[in-house]
This record gives sequence, C-alpha cells and structure tokens, in this order.
Amino acid sequence: MTLLHDHALAAAFDRAAPSYDRMTAANPGYHGHLRRSARRLGLPGDGSGLSVLDLGCGTGSSTRALLDVAPRATVTGVDASAGMLAQARAKTWPPSVSFVHAPAEEVGTTDAAGPYDAVFAAYLFRNVADPDAVLRSVRALLRPGGRLAVHEYTLSGRAVHRAVWSAVTSGLVVPWGRLHGDAGLYRHLRRSVLDFDTAPRFADRLGRAGFADVRVLPLPGWQTGITHTFLATRD
Repeated sequence: MTLLHDHALAAAFDRAAPSYDRMTAANPGYHGHLRRSARRLGLPGDGSGLSVLDLGCGTGSSTRALLDVAPRATVTGVDASAGMLAQARAKTWPPSVSFVHAPAEEVGTTDAAGPYDAVFAAYLFRNVADPDAVLRSVRALLRPGGRLAVHEYTLSGRAVHRAVWSAVTSGLVVPWGRLHGDAGLYRHLRRSVLDFDTAPRFADRLGRAGFADVRVLPLPGWQTGITHTFLATRD
C-alpha cells in the first residue's frame, strides 16, 4: 500500500481521534512504556524550571507521561491533527501545559518555537515525509546541551521481531481499524513500521543530524525488539 503523508495522514488521524484512546488502552504496556521513555530523559528536579516540547503529542498520552515524571516542567504539546489535539485539550491539565496545532516541520515558525530544554517525540518520525528535516528542526529548537528522547516503533532487524509485529497488527490492529471505519490509517501504521528504519539505522540518522551521545534502549514485554527509546543531546 501507499503510505499516508502530510495532510492525508493528518486527516486520517482526525477521523480516528474519537476512538484512538480506546485502541491504545488495549495495548499492554502502552502507557507504561511512554512513562519509561519519558523518565529516560532524566529531567532533574521534577522538571522545575524546564521547558519541554512534546512533538507529535496526539491525544495527550505522551504529555501525561511527561507530567508523571516531571510534574513541575512546562510542557508544550504539538500535533498536526486537529482531531487528536481536540481530544488532548478536552482532558484536564495544569496551567503549565499548552497545545499548538502545527506539523512537526513547521514548529519553528509558530508560538511553540522554543527554545526547549528537552524534546520528547513518541511515534512521530516514521510518520513524517522527511525525518532528516524534522530532526534538524528539532535540533534547532533545543538549547545547547538540550536532551532528546524518541519513543518509536523501530524493529531490531531480526526476522522474529518483524514477524511478531506483522502478526499482531494483521490480527488485531488492522481489524480494529476496519471495525471503526479507519482501516486505511491502521494499514498505514502497520506498514509504516515495516518500511521505516531499524533501530540501528535510526540511531545512525540521529548522529548524521548532528546529535551527540546517541543511545538506544529497549522496552520490555511483547514490544521488545519492536519499540525502542532513543536518547541524544544537542552538542
């Protein structure tokens, strides 16, 4: 299938937004894994005095994970889907949280231009048309020494992990999408992981974008070898 990009992908997420949280809630470890990746940012002092960008915040699950581990941080959530942002804004947030509607490529031209002490990007990079351009933009949004954590479906490169992802998504995720009238989006999400970088290749991509201290950390459970946390800093 042809992957969705830009406006077509945002529109697909708009349509799926009302049922999206129910789908992710059925994924064992989904919210715990987000918290683990957010914790790996290592933000000191509960985030006191720090400004954090949640890039590709969706319905706010990643925003909540950031607040769970850094409750005193100022968090700005950005997403290209108005429908997903509507779901996020409908939830209860402290005054330190705000949301901005913008594609990842255009954050630098909005009120969310930063600079930031840290950027958290969950399930974003395989969904953008030009990951390298977005990484360069993210680097420019960070203060010197700023931290980046990417939480992403990136297969290990082993055949068994590719097979597990294909089986789970074909047997559960795509049928869920079909049931809710969003089969196109969930077919895209399945294929986007199969076609995207392996974990080692994405780590190399971070280095080429000018990030330092790149580390790749696994996540537990059925997603071992399928989902990883990538940590890096702006030199």
